[in-house]
Amino acid sequence: MKLRAVGRLFWFLWELVVVLLDYLGTTAFSRPPSKRLNQARWLHRSCIRHLRVFGCHSEFDGTPPTRGLLVLNHLSYLDILVLSAITPAVFVSKSEVRHWPLFGWLSTLGGTLFIQRARRTHVGVVNQEIRQALEQGLLVVVFPEGTSTNGQEVLPFRSPLLEPVVEGGHPITVGRIRYLLDDGDASREVCYWGNHTFLTHALHLMGKRLIHARVGFAPFPPGHRDRKALAVELREAVLALTPP
Repeated sequence: MKLRAVGRLFWFLWELVVVLLDYLGTTAFSRPPSKRLNQARWLHRSCIRHLRVFGCHSEFDGTPPTRGLLVLNHLSYLDILVLSAITPAVFVSKSEVRHWPLFGWLSTLGGTLFIQRARRTHVGVVNQEIRQALEQGLLVVVFPEGTSTNGQEVLPFRSPLLEPVVEGGHPITVGRIRYLLDDGDASREVCYWGNHTFLTHALHLMGKRLIHARVGFAPFPPGHRDRKALAVELREAVLALTPP
C-alpha cells in the first residue's frame, strides 16, 4: 500500500506539470468574462486526470446540470474532483483550502470562490461573485453544510450562500454523493472530517486500491423567495436522493 501511495504521489506531481502546461496554453491569458468559463473547463480536464491518480471510479444517476446552482452534501476534498470531472463548474469553498498543498493550488487556478468564514461581511463579496457566475450561464457548486462529514448524516444547511439564486431565479439542482472502498472504510478513509490533516489523509488515500464514487442528481422545483426556508427544503431533497 505504501509503495502504491508513493507511486501515485509521483504520478500526481507529473499530472500537475501536464495540467499547468494546459493552463498556460488555454486559460492563463483569458480575460473576463470568458476567463471563468475557461477556468471551469480547465479544472474539468484536470480533475479527470487526477481522479485516475487516486484510482477513483465514479458513476452518477440523473442528469448532471450545466448551469445554475448545484447543492450537495459534503464528504471530502475528493468531492470537487468527482463533480468537476462530471461537469465543468465553479466551486465555493472555505478559504483554508487555498493553503492546502497542491490541491489548494489547483483550486485557485480553477477559479474556486473562497469564502472567509471568520468575516461575516465576506459572504456578501462571495455572493456577488456567485451572481456574476450564474448570470454568465455557469454552474456554481455549493456545500451548504459548511463542512465535510463522515457521511452518517447530512448537517443542517446554512442559507447565506443561497441568496443569489433566490434573487435571480436561476435553476437549482440537488445532488448526493457517497463513497465505497473495496479495501477499507470510506467513512474514515475517504471522508475528510474531524482531526484529519490534509497531507496525511491524501497520501493514505492514494494507497487505496480503488475508490468508488456515486452521485445522484435531481432537479429542484423553481420559485423561491425565502433563503432560510429554501435551505430546509434543499436539505430534505438531498436526503431523499439515493446515489447509485
